[in-house]
Amino acid sequence: MRRLDPGELVRDSGLVARRLMPWPLVNAPFDGSWCVVQPGAASSTHAHREHEVWVAVSGEAEIVTDEGRLPFAAGDIVHFRPYEEHQLVNDGEADFQFFAAWWDVEMAERFSARDEDAR
Repeated sequence: MRRLDPGELVRDSGLVARRLMPWPLVNAPFDGSWCVVQPGAASSTHAHREHEVWVAVSGEAEIVTDEGRLPFAAGDIVHFRPYEEHQLVNDGEADFQFFAAWWDVEMAERFSARDEDAR
């Protein structure tokens, strides 16, 4: 088990975050971070080659994409396709927390190679 220490969160692209994956004890085909968007803050608008999933854990915020603004709250999950621009905006009065996981073909291939080596 890895415990989250809020003191380990660092500023990154308009939010505070901690990389949780890769984790040397776990062979996973994805990377991931615990993320917090403070009240009145927003992540930077960005796009990347990986697929990405966000799982909302606490609070309420809005996701901004080319399709507009969508409410995003605890219990929601969203998927971003490669190169899809996205941003998270917290106009509320409480922290918004979510887990982000991302992957691509190269990461999956490295996972498969490590898995074969472990057998």
